Parts: sequence; C-alpha cells; structure tokens
Amino acid sequence: MKKCFLLIFLLATTGCCMATIRVSKIFGDSMVLQRDRPIPVWGWADPNEKVTVQFHGQTKTVSADAGGKWKLLLNQEGAGGPYTLTVSGPSNKISFSNILLGDIWVCSGQSNMEFALRGVTNAAAEIQAADFPQIRHFYLPKDISATPLDDLTYPGSWKPATPANAKDFTAVGYFFARELYQQLHIPVGLIHTSWGGTNIETWISREGLAGSSLFKDFMTTLPRLNLDSLTNSRTEKVNQLVKQVQGSLPAANAARAWKDPAYDDHAWPQMQAPGLWEQQLLKDFDGVVWLRKTIAVSAANAGRPAELHLSTIDDSDDSYVNGQKAGSTKNEYSTKRVYRLPAGLLREGKNVIAVRVEDTGGGGGIYGDAKDLYITIGNTTISLAGSWSFQVESVSRSAATIGPNSYPSLLYNAMINPIIPFAIKGAIWYQGESNASRAYQYRQAFPLLINDWRRLWHEENFPFYFVQLASFKASGGTSAGGSTWAELREAQTMTLSLPNTGMAVTTDIGETNDIHPKNKQDVGKRLAAVALHDTYHKTLVYTGPVYKSMITAGNKALIEFTQTGSGLVTKQSSPDVKGFEIAGTDQQFHPAHARIEGNKVSVYADEVATPAAVRYAWADDAGQANLFNKEGFPAAPFRTDKWKGITEGQKYNIP
Repeated sequence: MKKCFLLIFLLATTGCCMATIRVSKIFGDSMVLQRDRPIPVWGWADPNEKVTVQFHGQTKTVSADAGGKWKLLLNQEGAGGPYTLTVSGPSNKISFSNILLGDIWVCSGQSNMEFALRGVTNAAAEIQAADFPQIRHFYLPKDISATPLDDLTYPGSWKPATPANAKDFTAVGYFFARELYQQLHIPVGLIHTSWGGTNIETWISREGLAGSSLFKDFMTTLPRLNLDSLTNSRTEKVNQLVKQVQGSLPAANAARAWKDPAYDDHAWPQMQAPGLWEQQLLKDFDGVVWLRKTIAVSAANAGRPAELHLSTIDDSDDSYVNGQKAGSTKNEYSTKRVYRLPAGLLREGKNVIAVRVEDTGGGGGIYGDAKDLYITIGNTTISLAGSWSFQVESVSRSAATIGPNSYPSLLYNAMINPIIPFAIKGAIWYQGESNASRAYQYRQAFPLLINDWRRLWHEENFPFYFVQLASFKASGGTSAGGSTWAELREAQTMTLSLPNTGMAVTTDIGETNDIHPKNKQDVGKRLAAVALHDTYHKTLVYTGPVYKSMITAGNKALIEFTQTGSGLVTKQSSPDVKGFEIAGTDQQFHPAHARIEGNKVSVYADEVATPAAVRYAWADDAGQANLFNKEGFPAAPFRTDKWKGITEGQKYNIP
C-alpha cells in the first residue's frame, strides 16, 4: 500500500513539475512565414527544458534558458506550402497546419490603416471578389503596456482572404497585398497592428526615444509609468471637464427623458454639428453624449413620411424623433446614417431630434459634411447643420483610464515588441494625422520610429513604405494662415532621405469632409507600386512628379520635376494646372496661373512682379491640385521656400 501511494505521489509530482511548452501567440494555423531567410521560432518552457521544432524536413532542438525562454532559427526556405510546424516538449506537443512561406508585411499606424475593407468604395463587390487564399491576415488585438511585453496579451488568428474573412482586413493592407500577389504569385502575410487616433510617440520604444536628441531631455525626467497613479490623474481631469461643461453628471436614469420632445434642454450647452466634439468643448472625452435639435415642420409636411440623414457618427448612435426611435447603428464610425421616418411621426410646428452618441475612443460625435446632415419630407429639405444642444450622460471607462496616447511607448510595448523577432519582409505605415500639430517635430520623430524598428528587428534597412496624408479640411489651413497638414506632408517627404523608404502620395483621393477617405484601393496600389519597384526590382513607373528645382525669369517661375514618367499631365485634361501659389519677398502667396511646358511647369501671378517662392498643394485640403504624370501618379506637394511654419516650436507633451 505504501509503495502504491509512493508511486502515485511520484507520478503526480513529476507531472506538476513538467511545464507545458508554449509558443508566441503570433504563431498559428494558416500563418505565413518569411521566405528566403532564417525563420525564428520562440516560446517558453521550464528552465533548461529541451524543445524540439520540426518543419518541412527540418528538425532542431534547443534548451530553454534559466528564465524559461527558448528560441531557435530554422533554415531559410523558398516560397511554397502548405506545411506543418510542430513544437514538442516532454509534456506536450503543439502543431500548426496550412502554413505558407512567402513575404510578411507589418501594417501599422492609425485609423486609416485600421480602416476595414467593409467600409471602402464598392465594398460589397470588393468583399465578394476577395478570394485570395494565399493572402493571410493576422489582426493583432489592441493593447497597451507600461513595459515591453514578451508575448501578446490576447490571442489572434491568421485568416485567409476569403469573402467571409476579408471584410475585416485592413483595407490598405489588403489592396497592397492583392497587387503584390497578382504581380508576383507568392503568398503574402499581413500582420495588422494599428490603433486609430494614435500619435507616433506611442509606437517608439522607450530606449529609442531616450537615445534620440529630440526626446532625450524629455525622457530623462519622465518617470517609469505607474498605471494606477496615471489613471487617477486622468479620472480627475475628466471629472473637471464635465464639471466645467455642465456642472455634474446626471442622476441615475435621468437621461431616459432626454429623447422626449417635452424635455426642456434650454440650459444645455451648444456644439456645432457636423464636428467632432474633441475639437469643441469635450476635448479628449470618451463616453455617452446626447445631442438635441428642434426643427419646425409646416402644416403641409406634417404627418408625411420622411428620411433622417445624420451624416457619419463616431462610434455608435441611437436616434429618436419626437421620442420615437428612428434608428440605431453600432460601432460603425464611417457609415452614413439614413433612417426612414414613418407617416404620422412628424408634427406641425416643433419637432425634436435627439441622438444618443457613444464614443469608445478617438473622435466622437456627428461629423462629416454639412450637406449630409438634413431631413427630407417629400420635396422639402431641412438642414440640420449648425448648433445642437448637448449633455454628457456618462463617462467611458476608457476615458478615465490611460489610452494609447497617454504615455510614450505604450503601443510599442504591447503591439510591436511581442512580435519581434518574427521574420518580416518590411512594413507599410499610414499615420500622421494625430501629429499634424507638431509637424516640424515629425521631421525627426518619423525617421526615429523607422530606425528604432529596424534596430530592434536587427534588420538594418528593411523596406518601410508609407502613405502621405490625404486631403482633408482639418483646420482649413492654407499658405495664408499656415497649414499643419501641409507641414506634416513635408516632414513625410523629408523622411525619404532614409534608405529603403518610399511614399504613396494621396492628396487627390482624400475627402474634404471625411478624414477617412473610402478609396483605399489606390492607396494600396500606390504602396505596392513602390514595393514592386524598390523591393522586387520590377521596371515600372512607381511614383508621381517630384520637385527638383526653380528658376525665375521676369515675373515667371519655371519649376522642374523628376519622376515625370511618360510626361506631365493634368487631371481630367484641364489646360490649367491647379494648386500652385507664388509669392514675392513679402511672403504673401497668391493663386498662380500655371501651364505645363515639357517636364516643367511655368508659374506666375499678376500680383507678383518678382517671384521668390512657389508652393504646390500647400493646404490641409489640397484636393484641387491636379498635376500628374501620364501613368496616373499625382505630384507630391512641395514648397521652394524655407520660411518658418506654424508648427515649429510645438513639442510633444503627455496629455
């Protein structure tokens, strides 16, 4: 009996001491591994425990270190598959199937990279046609961390591009991958790690920031992050904001009455719609806000069916007319709201529209174009743009806790470090909107990020291709008053001085009233053109005209370009080149007359006798600029002067 008990005890304790081998959460079924270079595989086990990895005829063994971490390099393999990867230890075996070898591209940035295929122009047709099983997408769940994480906190999964899966892919990444696959016929893997509304500093490692001349002094005095103390500080800031705006949060259940037309909202503060509330009284606010507007309906239109158009709402809404629910849309910040109103709902005289908006992060409120905010009754259209009364119902938990921009390096720690050293081909990046107010500083911050990632991946010059900001009204910036977006685009262009970088110009495909343009097809194609030329060494025109030099003669300036392809043209064959401005030494810019002369553009304005500087597409919303090469690539915005901009001296601070 004692021997039996001892045997059971030994078996039990032996089992308890054997750790379960595990691998990084970036590995999974249907993944793509990087071809033509050693393949890192890593994970955790008991200290000194042996781990065996088998893949496509290779078998390699490694022992975990004293901390339990292990890593080995499989020999490089050519493109192909499907294959199986097996990781074995004394107590368990892990097996991943349907693995392809191809090229891995990290897709990162803010909301325009996060923007899903389901929201693009012709989305239904694009989703239906998304049958490319050799394109695989890994969505890396959103997370923040005060310190670099060894592994992802939340599991993700690799999904082949099929109509069932592709609707949730990063649209820019998908169209980039589709173009590469159609040209190269090799598997393409996308690791999608992005977060809307984020600044660049949260994506750079603490060591990278501290080691730079730009941020060294700032980081030296910055304490290591204490999540609890920062949360308490943010809670106090949000409470002070609500107190300043409306005095206090409502009592429990008080908001139930806010949809009723008889409710008296005359004491509520006002905000403009369309317009994100962060740009008005509710700066850095996430939570639930009610907006109310009263309109007058004539006797002739009373009782008739109607349509309520509420433009776009970030993120979710429940919309009411005269106390009755008109419609609801959840977690679709890019979807235009159109709700049908039944006959009998509208009354003669006063009618009240009430919209409950829930914002979980980033921008919040009714935004977009004023022309998309209205109600139609038969042939009558009533604009809803202008002042709306508003009241905060509740504060989001995320508003009182730290977000990705609350401290530097939070997203690097949680959403980049855990996937290093997964072998990659390169990265594509779409970010900058959140840094526009500090565009001059971005001249150093953006190259810092690129060099930081390359250093940490131990890939000195891996390809890094990025999207220049599209046109958007933003703050309405121009040469006359200064443009933060133009200065940010300039900083992006300057980053091309780094080796193995490339830029997709998108000023022509932006939308004046939407920071998230729906045409992501051309964005992906233009990034792919750069990659096909620079990385895959294909012979093709891959970019648009780039400013080279200026000479003056009398009252005219002659602008010479490189990258003209088969020649300069204007969009829609207009005889006039739009988007040029010219100034004398007084630094006062005037709209210019501009004509194409071979591979040059002649520019002049009657108001400028002696030109000193020329600018092109120098505005937040530069969508009218129409200079292209014949291959369809737009000219990059530029200026010939170095006069001080409006963002010089603006520095990064913790919000």
